[in-house]
Amino acid sequence: MNFENLNLIEPILKALKDEGYIKPSPIQERAIPPVLQGRDLLGCAQTGTGKTAAFAIPIIQKIHEQKNKGSRRQIQSLILTPTRELAVQIADSFLSYGKYTKLKYYAIYGGVSQNPQAEALRRGIDVLIATPGRLNDLINQRLVNLENIKVFVLDEADRMLDMGFIHDVKKIISCIPKQRQTLFFSATMPREITDLVNSILVDPVKVEVTPVSSTVDIIKQSVYFTDKVNKNKLLLHLLENEDISSALVFTRTKHEADKIVKFLASANIKSQAIHGDKSQNARQTALNNFKSGEIKVLIATDIAARGIDIDELSHVINYNLPNIPETYVHRIGRTGRAGLGGTAISFCEYEEKPYLKDIQKLIKKTIGIVENNPYPMMINYVLPKAERTQRKVKIDKAVKQERTERIERKEKSNKSFNEGNSQNQYNKKRKRKFNKKFK
Repeated sequence: MNFENLNLIEPILKALKDEGYIKPSPIQERAIPPVLQGRDLLGCAQTGTGKTAAFAIPIIQKIHEQKNKGSRRQIQSLILTPTRELAVQIADSFLSYGKYTKLKYYAIYGGVSQNPQAEALRRGIDVLIATPGRLNDLINQRLVNLENIKVFVLDEADRMLDMGFIHDVKKIISCIPKQRQTLFFSATMPREITDLVNSILVDPVKVEVTPVSSTVDIIKQSVYFTDKVNKNKLLLHLLENEDISSALVFTRTKHEADKIVKFLASANIKSQAIHGDKSQNARQTALNNFKSGEIKVLIATDIAARGIDIDELSHVINYNLPNIPETYVHRIGRTGRAGLGGTAISFCEYEEKPYLKDIQKLIKKTIGIVENNPYPMMINYVLPKAERTQRKVKIDKAVKQERTERIERKEKSNKSFNEGNSQNQYNKKRKRKFNKKFK
């Protein structure tokens, strides 16, 4: 099937041809027709399956055919997404697919001044792409009007849940018309997401391109068992010795990400970190540098995981295994996009072994262990919690005692010094008296 068979209007077909799109992906083929018919949609699809086009294309066509009546543009479609990066990329997709229409698209997100965003909303737009936090801020300030929303899209719903945005999402839903078309997309379907689906969708068409929580089959997955202290050395070894053209490295914390950047810089490997503490400009610059090939290593936390869309990414490296199995699916989905192959490498320390077990249970697949490992795992035990607590108490006690002794030594030294000074002053005083007496 080609895009011509989906009853799309000529301006969209022309734009898709410019983008090099010929055949729709499975989710596009199955989602576009019911969306054009006005049906609610539940899309269960992995990242990298062409999901954005599956909702952007029919939304552009529906709004273009309806014609926005009145002298001022009203927001007719709202796309809610979890991260700034993803909001920017969705807006770029709308601009690409709808460049031969006269519709206006705009993305709003936090981390930057709201003034340009408020001005764009005042001038009027047709499609609004937003992150929950900034949109709620603008709603509270009465700077955005959502009363004319006809199509509402909730993208990456499970990531919204992971990031704690679910209450913000529910608040936004309460501000839009109940009579609307809702398109709901999620890579995984935990119980909380299923409850939300049942509350906002009406007789939806379900499009499930791959089994829930499955990983892309064409991605080659492997795991290195190593110790925590050797992970940076193992990463350096892989970057220097393996055929890695581009690597997205995931860490559990922002601090860890910054430490890796410094370590790689000491080995003359250029990399940049992208996480929540970075400004929007810094994050976008790092992403652009990675896409352009100026740096071949990008270090990221899971906050940025869903917002990274890079064609032909060769490797994803899990520096820390995630404690939530679904997060592993999201991470490795950054490679193997659009049907291309890719490689996912994970580092597993002893304490992360339960995480690996949960991941393999979720994906119903055993991840291959790399035997030719220059930094094999040497620490193969974990102290019991009670013993760890006792050890911590002993260490804290020893540190406190050492600190007390150091203070006492210092005070004793100062006392001796002061006493010495006093004696010296007394001797000088006696000497002056003696000299004065016999002068």
